[in-house]
Amino acid sequence: MAVRNCTIVTEFFLTAFTEHREWRLPLFLVFLSFYLATLLGNAGMIILIRKDRRLHTPMYFFLSHLSLVDICYSSVIVPQMLAVLWEYGTIISRMRCAAQFFLFTFFASIDSYLLAIMAYDRYVAVCQPLLYVTIMTEKARLGLVVGAYIAGFSSAFVRTLTAFTLSFCGDNEINFIFCDLPPLLKLTCGDSFTQEVVIIVFAVFVMPACILVVLVSYLFIIVAIMRIRSPGGRAKTFSTCASHLTAVALFFGTLIFMYLRDNSDQSSGGDRVVSVLYTVVTPMLNPLIYSLRNKEVKEAIMKSLSRSRASGRP
Repeated sequence: MAVRNCTIVTEFFLTAFTEHREWRLPLFLVFLSFYLATLLGNAGMIILIRKDRRLHTPMYFFLSHLSLVDICYSSVIVPQMLAVLWEYGTIISRMRCAAQFFLFTFFASIDSYLLAIMAYDRYVAVCQPLLYVTIMTEKARLGLVVGAYIAGFSSAFVRTLTAFTLSFCGDNEINFIFCDLPPLLKLTCGDSFTQEVVIIVFAVFVMPACILVVLVSYLFIIVAIMRIRSPGGRAKTFSTCASHLTAVALFFGTLIFMYLRDNSDQSSGGDRVVSVLYTVVTPMLNPLIYSLRNKEVKEAIMKSLSRSRASGRP
């Protein structure tokens, strides 16, 4: 039986996607373009919501926070990944690794809570339209968003504190795009049962809880839509929810694949591809999803473009 090297690890070597050197430049350019599109798309969505009075509603208030979180969420991961590709691997200290893990968990948790809040917002708008204004007051929506940030911070703090009380030894190479818990657990010395429990607790009390809120909300929404007699009314009501459902499916689908399965059976190649989907692709697609499938956003974009053209004329 092989004896594992018990040298304590104080820094990690990130090497994701570096085994094929011919992929370095194409992947670097692709991820850089995705990141720039994420920054421009989400920043543009925030500016559009702030400038257009028709978008000063609870739904777009939550969407502006989702766009802000997506910018932060992607910025925690993508610059580090670009450095890994450019330098054929990057050394990262234990403290910096812990900081990245904390920020990733913080923003991912907020993303989950915001998507659940937006599903509840759609439920109130569709199923209780007469009470919508009294339920979704400015104070109520601000409280929901603040609660999402506090819950995200608490989850990230507990998970980071628990994970980095572990001792890491032997090989310090992490063949992954950032410091995440599944690849880190493979480098631990001794028993990591407590940390495995933390993963399960996080999975049970964050992801499934948020998914349950989304499913229950949309179950009531579907029942309400089926009661609408006009086909045009049904289509209009469903179109306001379709963009949110698409964003939910993209985000939670990849996270479920990553975290709600046995860590010992995970393949690093498949995990890296999935991690790119929820850290790089999803934040980039969210502005497109909400603009292409949302009439109000499309009208606001056209109005903004027409203003720009008018101001540019002599």
